[in-house]
Amino acid sequence: MPSHHGRPEIAVRAMQRRDADQVLTIYQHGLDTGHAGFETTAPTWEEFDAAKLDRYRYVATDRSSRTVLGWIAASPVSDRCCYAGVVEHSIYVSPDARGLGIGTALLATFIAATEADGIWTIQTGIFPENTPSLRLHARAGFRTVGTRQRIGRLRGRWRDVLLLERRSPTVL
Repeated sequence: MPSHHGRPEIAVRAMQRRDADQVLTIYQHGLDTGHAGFETTAPTWEEFDAAKLDRYRYVATDRSSRTVLGWIAASPVSDRCCYAGVVEHSIYVSPDARGLGIGTALLATFIAATEADGIWTIQTGIFPENTPSLRLHARAGFRTVGTRQRIGRLRGRWRDVLLLERRSPTVL
């Protein structure tokens, strides 16, 4: 049911297999911008599922329509035991739901869950041109660690990626 401001009432819950089509559609919309990732085509659900950790996968939905408005998921950084408390995340918001607090709600849920499990560092890579994502992450306590210059090519063009991290103030 929409709120009195005409905005959807947002619910964040664990991602489920039944969300696959909506999650991958949102992923593809992000990739189509040219500023969300090096891929040009969203993976299959099987590829997505294999690349992400089973934990820390969430979707934000409109409570009334149950439409998926955005998602967040984690990938391992390394198999080495010294990196057991470090994950990398991806977050995507539907073009129709940007500016509604979806990213903030997803990140808050994600951060709380990872910290509860002892994760001390969350990292991500963001194209410098993706200023909305950079602002979202800065508000959530991420800092820019550095620039990975010309780290990869997208559509024939070398791209830089900013490496951001959030160190937990509670997991020491």
